[in-house]
Amino acid sequence: MKAGTIEASYVVETPLDPEKVAAIMAGEQSSGTFVRVAGETDALRERAAATVLAVDELQSVEHPSLASAYLERKRASGPWRRARIRIAFPIANLGANLPTLASTVAGNLYDLGEVSGLRLIDVKLPQSYRMRFDMPQLGIAGTRQRLSVHDRPLFGTIIKPNVGMRANDIADLVSVLCEAGVDFIKDDEICADPDHAPLHERVPAVMSVVRAYRDRTGRDVMVAFNVTDETDAMRRHADLVQREGGSCVMASLNWCGLSAVQTLRRHTPLALHGHRNGYGAFARHPALGMGFDAYQALYRLAGVDHMHVHGIGGKFSDAPEEVEASARRCLEPLAFDAPDASDVVLPAFSSGQWAGTLPVTAQAAGSADFLFMAGGGILAHPKGPAAGVRSLLQAWEAVKEKSDLQVAAATRPELAAALGFFGG
Repeated sequence: MKAGTIEASYVVETPLDPEKVAAIMAGEQSSGTFVRVAGETDALRERAAATVLAVDELQSVEHPSLASAYLERKRASGPWRRARIRIAFPIANLGANLPTLASTVAGNLYDLGEVSGLRLIDVKLPQSYRMRFDMPQLGIAGTRQRLSVHDRPLFGTIIKPNVGMRANDIADLVSVLCEAGVDFIKDDEICADPDHAPLHERVPAVMSVVRAYRDRTGRDVMVAFNVTDETDAMRRHADLVQREGGSCVMASLNWCGLSAVQTLRRHTPLALHGHRNGYGAFARHPALGMGFDAYQALYRLAGVDHMHVHGIGGKFSDAPEEVEASARRCLEPLAFDAPDASDVVLPAFSSGQWAGTLPVTAQAAGSADFLFMAGGGILAHPKGPAAGVRSLLQAWEAVKEKSDLQVAAATRPELAAALGFFGG
C-alpha cells in the first residue's frame, strides 16, 4: 500500500479501455477534471493526484448492466469489459472528514458516463488514519462486560409487534423477555418515536422494569432504543436513555447518514447499535453500489459498536457466504496494519433466526463473538419466550459438544419443541 494514502477497490464495467477509465476515475476524485485547468501544476498533481495502482481485467459481458446517455451519444458498443481497479487517494486530500472520505471513494464515480456499472468493493486504510476517527465505546469486550456474558454468543430479540403497542405494553413485554433470560432487546427499525409510544414515555417505562429486574437478580439486560431521528433529537434521546440507566441506542445508519452517526457517537458513551436497513439498495446489484467491506469501513470509522450482517437461512436475499464474510470482517481490525483488535465490532445476526440456524451461524462467525437475535424464534416458541431462550442455549450446548441438533434434542425439550415447530 502506498504511504500516506487510503486505497479503494472497484469493479467497473465499460465498453472503453479500462486503463483509461481508471485514470478518469482517479482524476475525477482528486485533482483533475475532463480538461487541465489553470493552477493545476505538475507539483500540485504530484502532491494531490490519486494514483491508479492496478487494473485487472475480468470477464466481459454481452450487454451493459446500466444505461449511459454519454455512451449512447458516443455510439459505444460492446464487448462490455469488466475490470477490478485499485486506486490510492492521498490522505492529505481528505483530512479526518468522514463524509469527504465517502465522497472521494464513491461520490461522482457512480455517475461517470464512461461506465455502465461501478461497485465500490473495499476501502483499506492505515492505523494512523484510523486513529483520527472514533473508536467503539463498548465494542465486543465492553458489551460482554456490561452483560456479564463471556463464554457464549449473546442472545437477543426484537420487540414485536413492530409498531402499534403503547409504552406500557412494550414495558410489559420487556419484563417478560427479561424473565425469559434474553441478554439483548432491541426496537424494530420502524419504531423510533411514534405517537402511540414516544421515546419520552417508552424509555422510562421500559427502563423501570429493566432496573427492577437488574436490582432483583443482579443480571443486566441491554435494550437498544431506536433513536433514529434528526441529529439534535438523537442526542436528546440518547441523553434520556443514559439518564434512565440504559446502555445502548440504535440508529438506522443509511437514513441518518455518516455525519449524524458520528455526531451521536461523540455525544454519548452508550453502545451504538448500527442497523443497516436499506443496505440492499447499495448492494443487491453486482454491478452497482457498495460491497459490505467498504460499507462497514465507513460506519466503523463513525464509531459503531454493533453492526447488522443479516442472517443465514433467514428471510433476506443474502447468500450464506455473504453473511459469513460480513460477520468475519466485523471481527477483524479495521486498519490493515492495526497492532491489535481493539476496534472490532459485534456482528449482529438477525432475520428469521431460531435455534435451528444457530449451528451454521456459529460456523460462519468462527467464534462465539456474535449477537444472535431471534424475534419469532423466541416470541413464537410454542412453549413461550422463556422456552425460546432455553432452546437457543440448548442449541449452543449442542454446538459446543459438536452434536447434531436432532440428537441433542432427545434430552432437551425446549430445543425439541423448536425443531418441531420452526423446522417443520
